[in-house]
Amino acid sequence: MVVLAFVLYLVFGVLGFGWRSWQQHRRTGSSGFRGISGAPGSPEWLAGAGFVVALAAGVAAPVGQLLGWLTPLQVLDTTAIHVLGAVLAVTGIAATMYAQRDMGESWRVGVDATETTTLVRGGVFALVRNPIFTAMVLFAIGIAGMIPNPVALLAVALLLACIQVQVRVVEEPYLARCHGTPYREYTRTVGRFVPGLGRG
Repeated sequence: MVVLAFVLYLVFGVLGFGWRSWQQHRRTGSSGFRGISGAPGSPEWLAGAGFVVALAAGVAAPVGQLLGWLTPLQVLDTTAIHVLGAVLAVTGIAATMYAQRDMGESWRVGVDATETTTLVRGGVFALVRNPIFTAMVLFAIGIAGMIPNPVALLAVALLLACIQVQVRVVEEPYLARCHGTPYREYTRTVGRFVPGLGRG
């Protein structure tokens, strides 16, 4: 499972960031990467930097276990959890790609406060406002199930925390400024990460 977890992480990185960025550049002339927002030490900056650290920890978890530096927590080290983790990880990759496709040319990594993108409300965005983040968390939980060592579990916790800050402190205020009433109506009817939850 450790090798498979590492391979799936590579697939996630290549498809979710590399392939998607290439497609974005081909269509729009821009890679879609906007970098980390805010001054160093600000909540915006901490969310972006923490996101990078969470992804790095996610890669370090299978590598550390392959090298014998990390061992799984015994209570979670079962075949059933490993298999469920693999299913969740593959589902997370597929869901990430699907949501990125639905986002179209509005797809970005980070926020540039000077630009205005189309407010996407169709497809999977009609079910949840942040389906890419939901899919990424699903993927991270899956990887942690496949290799339930402390670093993998820490990566999930850090990713969850950083996504919460990124969405609430950076993205939602930005979208409210850009789109006003249509965005506020959207938030009242569609959940933040899970259908029906986090509306308003």
